[in-house]
Amino acid sequence: MSTSTPDPKAPPSELGDLLRYWRSVRGVSQLGLSFEAGVSQRQISFIESGRSAPGRDTLLTLAQTLDVPLRERNALLLAAGYAPVYSVAPWNAQEMHSVISALERVVRQHEPFPAVVMDRHWNVLMTNDATQNFFDCFIDMASREGPRNMLHLIFDPRGMRPFVADWDAVSRSLLQRVYRESVGHVVDAGTRRLLDELLAYPDVPRDWKTYQGSSAARTLPIIPIGFVSEGVVLRYFSMVTTLGAPENVAAQELRVECMFPVDDETEARHRQLLAAHSKQH
Repeated sequence: MSTSTPDPKAPPSELGDLLRYWRSVRGVSQLGLSFEAGVSQRQISFIESGRSAPGRDTLLTLAQTLDVPLRERNALLLAAGYAPVYSVAPWNAQEMHSVISALERVVRQHEPFPAVVMDRHWNVLMTNDATQNFFDCFIDMASREGPRNMLHLIFDPRGMRPFVADWDAVSRSLLQRVYRESVGHVVDAGTRRLLDELLAYPDVPRDWKTYQGSSAARTLPIIPIGFVSEGVVLRYFSMVTTLGAPENVAAQELRVECMFPVDDETEARHRQLLAAHSKQH
């Protein structure tokens, strides 16, 4: 156990409130957390009531056990009077150079199908050439103001919305994804703001939270999406990748989304579409 002494000026209840919040989010009792973390229930109770200040190592053990996202672990440390231990440098900082190089290789090797690197709020950070070329086959991507957000691109009536097949089902499923794929399964203020912005678009179903989808769709580990081109539906699914065992906030919040054709017909038409676009440009 760490022998570090927390800052006595830190609000005594703030840490307790945060720890109690994360137990509630994870549905873990004090006894259950005690068993999993190897920290006595009495000590956990004292921390939550403000009667005891945990050592830094103890606090990090509790956060690890509760699977608290790295950004929020820093908040726990600050509430206890300790300095943050996880870097909050931006995704393109020098310390992320090796990660960014690997991601560039991943998206490049996914040609000729779209691949996108996004942050926790679906803002586009990196793409391969196929992404720009594919969406340019439907709309003028250069005319869209930045920063680009993948969900806004899909929901915007001036974006890809008119070309999305089965809009009601797709929009409900995408809204559910925002919840399901939020970092640490926690909907933060930025995620709530994104949801509000998406729901402000026209023709967005309001019953998305209770949407079950078809029995066939519920058995799939992915969400299919179709785009209509010249009266033909090109059908795709996405695979989402996150970084394993990240040691800084930016790395944990990155996601790579790669689109794949569902069938041979879509793959053939996809290649034809990009070839035709290339000849025009």
